[in-house]
Amino acid sequence: MNRKTVIATALLAALATTTTAFASSHREAPNVTRLPTIDSTDFYIFNSYESGRSDYVTIIANYIPLQDSYGGPNYFAMDPAAVYALHIDANGDAMEDFTFEFRFNNKLPNGGIKLPVGPNGVMVSVPLKHVGPISAGNNGALNYSETYSMSLVTGSQRTGARSAITGANGQTEFVKPYAYVGEKTFGNTAEYSAYADQYIYDVSIPNCNAMGRVFVGQRKDPFTVNLGETFDLVNYVPVEGDSTPGAGDGNGFPGGITQSTANDDLNDKNVNTIALEVPKSCITGSGNGVIGAWTTASLPQARILNPNATLEKPEVNGGALVQVSRLGSPLVNELVIGIDDKDRFSSAHPSADGQFATYVTNPTLPIILDLLFKDAVNATLGTSFDTIAPTHYPRTDLVAAFLTGFAGVNQQSIVTASEMLRLNTMIPATPAEQQSNFGVAGNDLAGFPNGRRPGDDVVDIALRVVMGALCHDIPVAGTPTNLGLCQPEDANVGTAPFTDGAPIDASFMNTSFPYLIAPLAGSPQ
Repeated sequence: MNRKTVIATALLAALATTTTAFASSHREAPNVTRLPTIDSTDFYIFNSYESGRSDYVTIIANYIPLQDSYGGPNYFAMDPAAVYALHIDANGDAMEDFTFEFRFNNKLPNGGIKLPVGPNGVMVSVPLKHVGPISAGNNGALNYSETYSMSLVTGSQRTGARSAITGANGQTEFVKPYAYVGEKTFGNTAEYSAYADQYIYDVSIPNCNAMGRVFVGQRKDPFTVNLGETFDLVNYVPVEGDSTPGAGDGNGFPGGITQSTANDDLNDKNVNTIALEVPKSCITGSGNGVIGAWTTASLPQARILNPNATLEKPEVNGGALVQVSRLGSPLVNELVIGIDDKDRFSSAHPSADGQFATYVTNPTLPIILDLLFKDAVNATLGTSFDTIAPTHYPRTDLVAAFLTGFAGVNQQSIVTASEMLRLNTMIPATPAEQQSNFGVAGNDLAGFPNGRRPGDDVVDIALRVVMGALCHDIPVAGTPTNLGLCQPEDANVGTAPFTDGAPIDASFMNTSFPYLIAPLAGSPQ
């Protein structure tokens, strides 16, 4: 690795996790809160680290945020009118080269379960989606079927060539397993997993010589974030309260927060997961092996409600598809984009992201943190800082991270300013037990922001960098080096270990596809 690449790597480690990630994108824009079935919560793309799968890339898009496991009796179906999509830009022109589309359908199996009622045995439809125990190989008590089909679009999603993705036996319809309603219905978590694992499919992708894999179903929300207190004007001291994270020794910042899963407000929530594993060779195209990726959900432009709604026809949909939800790097829309532009960002294409540049060059989050904590910091440290926000503008460091990536690490062969996750497919995956939850910043080149794995702690990295870590010396080839983007005096608290106190690492996940662990049971609580 030459010095230019080493410096680029160090830049990425300290920088590229700023405005591109602060937490999970749950309910990130006003319009999408009205449409939770198409609200994307988190997006991941990484080189597969399951043993024997080094030639594959895994893409995960989670939808329907903040699911309470007990939220029945109509559990968390996807929208049958929507088109959910995973987009891949193979060369860096900010245009999708490959799009994997998912379309859902729901119905009552065999017309629905009816039970005889009364002395005359009148057959009456039951009010529930299931009427008895369900297990692997036995779903006769299930009164609701949710399925999906998949397509690959080559070129523009709107105008490109569209081909069906089929299963190993040629099927075009796949089953989404029923939600984990509880232990009386499914037994314990191992039994539910056996049921859900039936619906991990090998799939044949057009123009791809090797098979891929797909799973769509409910999972425990993999993200951890101190959500409620963060949005209550950051109702905690967002600096590590212990000298070593999680040590509990009290030798860190006075009054700072201590790492604990009790700080994770998503610890009791589920999500719906779309997980796809694709051979690398089938999505890298003619580029340099670095791909960009994002997920979207779109709805038909017109929706007319049926005044006599039925399960099969609650509405009539028509017109062109309109993108309503978009997610690449986490929480860009939630904490970077101004509230008046959030819905515009949700509907925008990456190729049009130049319109949002001011939010990156002049970010408001450091100013908010300054308003909230400057006086407390000065009082605690005995300092007289005029501001604790970085003072160098425009934030060209954030522009590089947010829009372009870095040469030799995650910059594509064509450099087009655009917001997406960028993954270098040529960098080998790190086994789960060796992963750093700080990704590249933790000397783990296979982690965030080189793509994003479920165990990468993007919140803590982001908070530290947005408050000016890059203005101070960072190790380059083992030597403390100032990268010249800004100076220590530009960031008074740039060395502080900012954190939300909600820990995460690879041990929170499984080590095989689809990586996310089984959902939480609705019963018993």
